[in-house]
Amino acid sequence: MPFPSIFLNDGNQIPQLAFGTGSVNKGIDMHTVVEHAIEHGIHHIDTAQAYENEESVGRAIRESGLARSEFYVTTKLNTWRWPKHGKPSALEELRVSLKKLGLTYVDLYLIHSPTPGEDIPAIWRDFEEAKRLGLTKSIGVSNFTVQELEIFNNPEVAKIKPALNQIRLHPYNIAENESLLAFAKQHGLTIASYSTLTPITQLPGGPVDSVIARIAERLGATPAQVIFLWVKAKGSVIVTTTSRSERMDEYVAAGDLPDLTEQDVEAIDKAGAPKWRKWSATAPRFLRREGPIFITAALLFYCGRWLLT
Repeated sequence: MPFPSIFLNDGNQIPQLAFGTGSVNKGIDMHTVVEHAIEHGIHHIDTAQAYENEESVGRAIRESGLARSEFYVTTKLNTWRWPKHGKPSALEELRVSLKKLGLTYVDLYLIHSPTPGEDIPAIWRDFEEAKRLGLTKSIGVSNFTVQELEIFNNPEVAKIKPALNQIRLHPYNIAENESLLAFAKQHGLTIASYSTLTPITQLPGGPVDSVIARIAERLGATPAQVIFLWVKAKGSVIVTTTSRSERMDEYVAAGDLPDLTEQDVEAIDKAGAPKWRKWSATAPRFLRREGPIFITAALLFYCGRWLLT
């Protein structure tokens, strides 16, 4: 059967397979690629302010000929670019995103990342108001740790709990995310996973490869499909991307394969648990290449913001 939908803690449902428009797609006109994803049956589209392509994503959705109700659209608030003074509200930013998308609402609105020093309670009040106004059906976060999620357990901060936390999740960082996954399960928080194909696309030749290959041979599947089934077994949403038509077919077809056994999941977890090239496995590609440069730039950026206050 195709990938199912997952119930969020607010009663809404989210399709388990999403087409992502970030990463290498940042700033690129995504109309044609998203159009192809829609043609291949992927109607959950994940975008963000930071991706700088909401206009082309929205155009592909509107020109598909399908009803708005056929789609699930996620976008994200980017606070990293906010000036220290005179910054707009998250509610205003959502309205800007909706205008770019050409939509009256999104299905899910996320805080893209917990920017240091940002007033998360104030932002979350705007998120709750956006949900009440019908500008988004569900609200959540992205790249939040357990410690950063704890704030939402304070009823003075969150009258509405986050429905989802989108994180980097793949076999080589599953061990370090165990506490986060346990927290999510305890609090009814759905996890969405990006960079799930890291063992194939960025770190081939690692200890997970042979385990995935054995499972793939048994199921008549590809390695990518096995990883998607692994994510599915975790109860997580899969956010993936490709510009290749055959890959889209491959990804969608993974939903028709048998589920992994508990032994399969445990074997992948075990193979990915050792700290094998841990930094490479968990860090974005540009950080792996230019980590020291990035850290220096980040420090200069925040010092600059502090001096302007």
